[in-house]
Amino acid sequence: MSTEAAAARVSPDRRKRAIRTVALVVGVVAPSVVLRELVEFRFGSGPLADLSAVAVPMAATAWLAPYASYRRRDALLWLVGPGIYVFAVIAWRVALAPYRDWRPRPEEKPRMRWSRDPERAGTWLLTKPTSDTRHTGSP
Repeated sequence: MSTEAAAARVSPDRRKRAIRTVALVVGVVAPSVVLRELVEFRFGSGPLADLSAVAVPMAATAWLAPYASYRRRDALLWLVGPGIYVFAVIAWRVALAPYRDWRPRPEEKPRMRWSRDPERAGTWLLTKPTSDTRHTGSP
């Protein structure tokens, strides 16, 4: 199969979603690298510099996690390694918000409904926010 045929199959929405995902990941990881370099320059390399490198991504993960059916405590995974993977999944899911192409968790189902938009067929739509995720919907 030629690469042109494969590129033609990718929908424009998927390209936009991929671009948004990459922008979100880079927008979170780049400041964390800069912060680590600043802390390392001022205080030297060590645990403080290492923790400063994950401070920004942990905060972003904790803030965006409820949008993507994750828990805020999943931000702690940055301390043990798989944080970048979890954040990439969260960024991929948030890039499609408020529509969702994954199954909602059981506690989210009362707030969800199937999208009736023909362009978004087969996706879930968040109808009303809860106190934990006030920022995902309109008041």
